[in-house]
Amino acid sequence: MKNILNFITVLTSFFLLNSCANYTIPMDSFKQQFAGIDSTTLEQVKVRGPMGESFEYPANPIKIIHCLDKKGQEIKLENKPSIEIRFTHGQENKRTIFYFDRVIISDSNVVGVQSRFISAIGKSIPLHDITKIEVQDGKKDFKYVSQK
Repeated sequence: MKNILNFITVLTSFFLLNSCANYTIPMDSFKQQFAGIDSTTLEQVKVRGPMGESFEYPANPIKIIHCLDKKGQEIKLENKPSIEIRFTHGQENKRTIFYFDRVIISDSNVVGVQSRFISAIGKSIPLHDITKIEVQDGKKDFKYVSQK
């Protein structure tokens, strides 16, 4: 029994120390960071995945993401293919996750892509329905190979 408790303690500590940090982006800051970015300002990027596969797609040109940590302190997070953005929205507080570099604002909606492999898997969320915006590095092994 003691070995099981020790194992659980070690496992819990491991997950707490290695969990992804979540940051928030206030709506005004989000709008400001995406001001002037639309489908015509996207940059073509090439990304290498964990198995060596590569993908090319248009990405938003944001290099640094301005967000807040849990204490409300401003954090500057480098944009990279592993960054995920989660929107809480609607009356039921539904959560939708996109890859940050695949998000734009179009006609008062956030438009994003939810899959690296199938670009057609996307969604649109009205800005006025969004109650919370969070970002995190999903620690997925995707890296930019080139940006144009």
